[in-house]
Amino acid sequence: MVEKKNNAQRLYALNPAAWDHGLAPGLALADARARLPQLRVADADRRADRELLLVLAAHCELYTPLTALDEPHGLVLDVTGCAHLFGGEAGLLSVALHDMAALGFSARAALAPTPDGARALARFSPDGVFSPAEAAEAVARLPLAALEVEEDSLRALSRAGLKTIGDLASRPSRAFAARFGADFPRKIECLLGREDLRITPLRPPPDCMVERHFAEPLEQSDSIEAVLSDLIQEAKTFLERRGQGGRLFEASFFRADGVVRRLSVETLRPTRDPKILVRLFHEKLESLADPLDPGFGFDALRLAVPRVENFESAQGDFVALEAREAEQELSELLDRLTTRFGRARVLRFMQGDAHEPERESLAVPVAAAVAETWSSPPDGEPPARPLTLFDPPQPVDVVALAPDSPPARFRWRRKMHEILRAEGPERIAPDWSVFGMREPARDYYRVEDVEGRRFWLFRRGLYESDDQPRWFLHGLFA
Repeated sequence: MVEKKNNAQRLYALNPAAWDHGLAPGLALADARARLPQLRVADADRRADRELLLVLAAHCELYTPLTALDEPHGLVLDVTGCAHLFGGEAGLLSVALHDMAALGFSARAALAPTPDGARALARFSPDGVFSPAEAAEAVARLPLAALEVEEDSLRALSRAGLKTIGDLASRPSRAFAARFGADFPRKIECLLGREDLRITPLRPPPDCMVERHFAEPLEQSDSIEAVLSDLIQEAKTFLERRGQGGRLFEASFFRADGVVRRLSVETLRPTRDPKILVRLFHEKLESLADPLDPGFGFDALRLAVPRVENFESAQGDFVALEAREAEQELSELLDRLTTRFGRARVLRFMQGDAHEPERESLAVPVAAAVAETWSSPPDGEPPARPLTLFDPPQPVDVVALAPDSPPARFRWRRKMHEILRAEGPERIAPDWSVFGMREPARDYYRVEDVEGRRFWLFRRGLYESDDQPRWFLHGLFA
């Protein structure tokens, strides 16, 4: 594989046969063809490489939820507290390498106290598990290439008679900082395990996580739902101990061929009721456009609760409990609708932070909405805003007794409306940061025609400052 670098085509990745002929990444394509005229090449695709790494990272969540990319060819896993599930650190490493081979990949791996040390040992030493003392000794024996610095820096170090990381560790760091920059001594400290920089996982660890691993892959849908139900019950016990309920639940299905499917359900209120969650996941499975295909079976199932909140038990008098039960029934209905039709299709109105009618309210997913109290008109007063707004406002022809007077009649959809009553104007100036400085102000009128129908009209522009003000119908009152 080749890619363009420094205005030249250079080797990016090689198969074993190319390595056997003495080629290496970074070599110019012209030099490679001079050595091996029959060389066949294709363009590298770093985006495809990243997507492949993301697939492998999802599979590696079988071993730990803390996985990170080490582009372009590696992964870093924080397996702290996970090794006992695989019979110890050596067992975990063996399982991971076996799984990579089963998926068709040739992999190298090392387990060490720090991410930088493990990465260097995986690339420049035999596979294995290293204790802190063993890791420090093994890293000290590594070649200078383990630093992964520029060729000029490696050449300068080599000319000074330095060959291994241990040779650098025995020298004062101040000299290296002056010659190669302040980050150079830090690289050495990280490799030797004296400084531990934690990884940033692709997915933040959930507050609650339970899982099941299977000796034989699970294929039957009834068995899959039964295991998921058991995981929900286990998660309930965990959340009860902490006095919490979940708002977001995510089920991960790890297939034997390395594919990972994730299904999530969201609730309006914190919950840990297994009946509700089992029903929501059943709804999710039934409504999938791409059905959950077990293939050769699932090796593991995991239930995570990424979002939790404090859980308050229902208390109070009979009337209060009845009101809470009604709210709970509505919440369960909205949860089922959201699960079946998707988060973006079940919406709720919220107040917008703007005074323009178009932005005064906005529709957001009901699961993300926050309960608000909407203002109501005084008793006996008509509403200030109509229930129905036209988007965009519809142009109308208006006749007024004077330029700045309320409309006396208007034509809309080929019909003339004689106005009996009019209230206004209510002047609304547009937000200059959104509409620009030249957008004219609007004068709104609430009007009622002789047939009792009520409309919301506005004049865009002012006669004294605009050449041609225009009238629009913006909404209809009920």
